[in-house]
Amino acid sequence: DGQTPSKLHVISDALTGTLIGSYDEIESVTGSGTGIYTGAVSVDTTLSGSTYQMIDPVRGNGRTCDMNNGTSTCTTFTDADNVWGTGANTNRQSAGVDAHFGAAMTFDYFKNVHGRNGIFGNGAGVPSRVHYGNAYVNAFWDGAQMTYGDGSANSRPLVSLDVAGHEMSHGVTEAVAGLVYSGESGGLNEATSDIFGNMVEFYANAPSDPGDYQVGEKININGNNTPLRYMYNPTLDGSSHGCWSTGTNGIDVHYSSGVGNHFFFNLAEGTGATAYGTSPLCGTAAPMTGIGRAKAEKIWFRALDVYFVSNTRYVNTAQPTNTARLHTLSAATDLYGLCSTEYKAVMAAWTAVNVVGSESCAANDFSVSVAPASLTIDPGASATTTVSTAVIRGTAEQVTFSTGPLPAGVTVSFNPPSVTAGGSTTLTVSSTA
Repeated sequence: DGQTPSKLHVISDALTGTLIGSYDEIESVTGSGTGIYTGAVSVDTTLSGSTYQMIDPVRGNGRTCDMNNGTSTCTTFTDADNVWGTGANTNRQSAGVDAHFGAAMTFDYFKNVHGRNGIFGNGAGVPSRVHYGNAYVNAFWDGAQMTYGDGSANSRPLVSLDVAGHEMSHGVTEAVAGLVYSGESGGLNEATSDIFGNMVEFYANAPSDPGDYQVGEKININGNNTPLRYMYNPTLDGSSHGCWSTGTNGIDVHYSSGVGNHFFFNLAEGTGATAYGTSPLCGTAAPMTGIGRAKAEKIWFRALDVYFVSNTRYVNTAQPTNTARLHTLSAATDLYGLCSTEYKAVMAAWTAVNVVGSESCAANDFSVSVAPASLTIDPGASATTTVSTAVIRGTAEQVTFSTGPLPAGVTVSFNPPSVTAGGSTTLTVSSTA
């Protein structure tokens, strides 16, 4: 579009030079808006001499500045009486108030709810640049700051509260997980920003912009008062996936995010009719009851902070243990316990969006481990390894051992062939000459 910057990453094979893939570091929400959104709010500013500057001393000196509809220089907003904006787009400060308030609420949300001190965890604030470009219908995070365009005809600034929370959350994701902005990992990146953008909206509890599960509903991107995305039923936007499929990895990240958004809504609010919209089930999944936003947001943040890595996906055949389902289950285990109500809700919420798993929360359950996990033997020789079992919960069960198909000339025996859970057996692998 001639205005959005680009930080393009191209991945190639070091031996052959063959293109493997590419993605852009500029992470954005495209849309248009129709006014100024937060209404009367408090903003923290800095007094310099006799002039107030829109620099927040409470939150790491994050500043809000005016790009003057250009793309290079940004001038920090100043004021003589510390009364900013009028609520009308004709006053340039009004969009600045929205962005400054959004940055403050996002900073407070991550600090007070998740214990993270600023986007980068070091207490520093980040710049918010408003009035970027000419009729620029976009907002983006570039790795260091937020930037907001004024929308169609420079009349719809993209500075609503959930957009501000969305953009700053990209910074958190970049800092702690580095989810690559492509394919399903990019969808999880976008879903994370949609999730926390909406949680910031609930946290701020601004009367003129109450919390919901719609993305960008205030900026009227479509010109017909519909939101950018719907978390409770992502397919309502006409492009997003609400249920995972083999095609999810191949669509735009703003649309593959729908699977993660739908999961989070189910986890927090449940499936079926809710106060925020009706969440449909995928396939033959069973209805479920949500565990509330407070627990759901904690689980998602811990999964992001501790378990997600750059190439985490919804379904990952190459790395079956590197999935959002398993990572959020690990987070639920850390916070609430294995097979707790919350753990079971995570299982059900993923199944409800067609991301299935084989985890068990049966009354009686056990684990199996092998040490050493692999053996190397010569022809005509044999070697042993120990297979151990442990009770996870319930009553110890009888465990009988067997093998799957074996290579020709290889035999395996167990001594003893069965144990009570908690016991172990010796596995012997033998080869013919």
